[in-house]
Amino acid sequence: MPMSPENLLIDATRRLHEKQLLGADGHVSMLLPGTGDMLIARPGAELARVPLSRPSSDGYAEHVAVYAARADVGAIAQGGGVFGRMLGSFGGDLPQLFDEQARHLGATLASMRLASGGNVRVGEHDVCVFGTTVHRLVLNAELLEKCAKAYVLAAATGMRLHTLPWWVCRIANGRLKRDQQRAAQRFAQGLLPQEVTGY
Repeated sequence: MPMSPENLLIDATRRLHEKQLLGADGHVSMLLPGTGDMLIARPGAELARVPLSRPSSDGYAEHVAVYAARADVGAIAQGGGVFGRMLGSFGGDLPQLFDEQARHLGATLASMRLASGGNVRVGEHDVCVFGTTVHRLVLNAELLEKCAKAYVLAAATGMRLHTLPWWVCRIANGRLKRDQQRAAQRFAQGLLPQEVTGY
């Protein structure tokens, strides 16, 4: 029997919190397809159901903006792990260094235009990670922290970093874009996207 949206979000929030991927003030949200609402959770707090049409004065404005701009995003984690939060101190951009990163996170920029299709927005002191589903969000948050750790430690040495060849990025980013198009179609039908399986 499938889990309810509430239980999915509670489980994802617990997993991210236990892996220290939310920071002190992190929160996680999930779009409720066909309702115009989102569920939002903080570790140790009650779930809240928030209409996306309501102006947000409670710290969730970025979630509302992402859902309005990106028809493919079904879940958001704002906060980040130790190394993810350091990206702002390294210019905010995370070069595409690993094929799995290019496949599931796409371009990671400090001043990311939401329409660019990347699944990470780097802030000055936090990061936002996006996913088509709650499950994909957790995997993306874990992946970001691993990539950020490798990048931050390498960049701190001052050595030159080698990024993926352009054609690898193009293929991987293209697959990500197709996943996002399929997710947007499912959300438009009032349905949750299917989970991405395989590379």
